[in-house]
Amino acid sequence: MIVAIIIGCEIGFWVLLGLGLLARYTLRRRRLGGALLLCVPLIDVVLLVATVIDLRGGGTAAWTHGLAAAYLAYSVVFGHRTIRWADQVAAHRLSGGPPPWKPPAGGMARARYEWGIWLRIVLAYGIACGLLGLAIWITGDATRTAALADFMLSLARVPAIAVLWPLSYTLFPKKATKQPASGT
Repeated sequence: MIVAIIIGCEIGFWVLLGLGLLARYTLRRRRLGGALLLCVPLIDVVLLVATVIDLRGGGTAAWTHGLAAAYLAYSVVFGHRTIRWADQVAAHRLSGGPPPWKPPAGGMARARYEWGIWLRIVLAYGIACGLLGLAIWITGDATRTAALADFMLSLARVPAIAVLWPLSYTLFPKKATKQPASGT
């Protein structure tokens, strides 16, 4: 059941995001678009409530509950950034706005950018662990929540593997592209 709710929340995220951007840029209804975009975090509330109800109702925790915590943590850390990126792309493609921001192509600027992303991944991992710890505490039955502790440990692989990207940009930086000189 939790997997279906996670899938529904992911679909709901993109549908609300798409409708919000469509209203904002195609229909030129900025307030409606803004209201739809403000509703996006409510999807996370639905997932959180469903997970708590399932565990408090006597359900035994499984990896799916851990996945719900990871989804919520990702959404908290990267959700606003994803919405901002989609808004920039929609503004550019649908309203002739400026092109969306791109990360630096190389050099130490790219390495700093990649370290920032990695720190966000670590933050998301910390939030997921906090949510899992809270679920373990709320449930109050170690036998029913053993899967959550196991998921927390296996989830540690994500930041451990993700550190390879900033390390590679730090140890083997691509040459930064030169900006053209301003006209003289």
